[in-house]
Amino acid sequence: MTLLDKPSPAAPMPAASNRTPSAGWFRAFWRWHFYASFAVVPILLVLSVTGLIYLLRFQIEPLLNADVMTVEQPADMDFTQPYSVQLAAVERAYPDATIVSMTEPLEEGRSTSFSILTADGEPRDVYVNPWGGEVLGDLNPDTTLSGTAVRLHADLMSGVFGDRLIELAICWAIVMALTGYYLFWRMRGARKRKPKALRSTHGRIGAFVGIGLLLLIVSGLPWTGVWGEKVQGLATDRDSSMWSTDPGAVSNPTSTLDESLPHSHAVPWAQGKKEVPRSGGGPGTEGHEGRSVASIDTAFAVAENQGLRHPMTVALPNTDDGVYSVIGYAFDAPSDEKTVHVGRFGGEVVSTYGYADYPGLAKVVAQGIGIHEGRSLGLFSFWFAVLMCLAVMASCVTGPLMWWRRRPDRSLGAPRGRMPVASSPFLLVALVALGLFLPLFGISVLIILILDQLVVRRVPALARFFNAG
Repeated sequence: MTLLDKPSPAAPMPAASNRTPSAGWFRAFWRWHFYASFAVVPILLVLSVTGLIYLLRFQIEPLLNADVMTVEQPADMDFTQPYSVQLAAVERAYPDATIVSMTEPLEEGRSTSFSILTADGEPRDVYVNPWGGEVLGDLNPDTTLSGTAVRLHADLMSGVFGDRLIELAICWAIVMALTGYYLFWRMRGARKRKPKALRSTHGRIGAFVGIGLLLLIVSGLPWTGVWGEKVQGLATDRDSSMWSTDPGAVSNPTSTLDESLPHSHAVPWAQGKKEVPRSGGGPGTEGHEGRSVASIDTAFAVAENQGLRHPMTVALPNTDDGVYSVIGYAFDAPSDEKTVHVGRFGGEVVSTYGYADYPGLAKVVAQGIGIHEGRSLGLFSFWFAVLMCLAVMASCVTGPLMWWRRRPDRSLGAPRGRMPVASSPFLLVALVALGLFLPLFGISVLIILILDQLVVRRVPALARFFNAG
């Protein structure tokens, strides 16, 4: 279990050997790669499988739920029902529910989607035939295959504990990737002299997946509970933010199956910093007679005139003087993210908020999210993300197979070696810097060193098992 080169007072001095310093470095990096892999592989396997499902959700879900998500245009009809008619159908079918938002059909042959909250507060996606205007049925988005994958990918469906476990794993994934590149570089000669199929396969896969893995890790860090919250707090103190903080946004207005929307995780009016856009000319105002004049169709027409892309999503007013918040499609281009808030009485543009209004840090994060989700650069980024998921899975399988084949009896089979930190100031500074930049990683290293010195090295059976002599 020993990772650093602090000698044990109880351990005898090793006999002189002909091993070069570079051989010691190789074994040390191999040991760190070994233990990092033990911490990382199970989590990376879950993240890569769920990430692949999520990438393919627009292909998977219509196949699994074709009865509600797909429709066929009638031969004798060339027009769809107004959205207000479809909204009324949902209101009749779910009289006790709160209708939160509506999304236009994503493509031809797809149904209109309404996100609602039942009287018990449970989410439902209700699907409506845009041609006939009838309700086709509903799904709980959190229990679909893609919805389950999303929740596993976020926190292993175990709340704060799962979130911290994932963050710790991705911290050690950085160590695994960096040490893996060192091993790949050092083994280049051995691959030519004595090629081993499994080791060569694992090395080549790792060489390909490493850079992409680091890119996915960095772009995913803003979601983490420790690093992400700390950086967001620092940004907030400097009047910035990692997230687009639209003063008119509705927090998470649609289901987990729709990621065409900007990730507005913060609503600044909740902190009293900004005023929520509100509709003027409300009930009792002359000419309005206490009822809404503008409709959901008005909101879409106004937003289209403002240049928003289809298919659009609209968050419905949730107060008497609320607004229609129409969000343009920007799935393939974060720089196109834009929301138009439309008054529910006069149909006027109350305010707009888009990518150009984001803080500089939020623009960077928005682009990183697009890359992380395989949607920023069209089909190239999509297929690259798919290939990355498959490569990570392969790496997570070939690595443990290598260990299983060479594992000794009554031992973990860890390589023997210690990182030469004391004799390499650069390595020490790099390790400390990484520990400060990634607090969970730094804490975990300290815990490992304490356990190593106080427990593992003092119990002979454990020392043998971890090869910590």
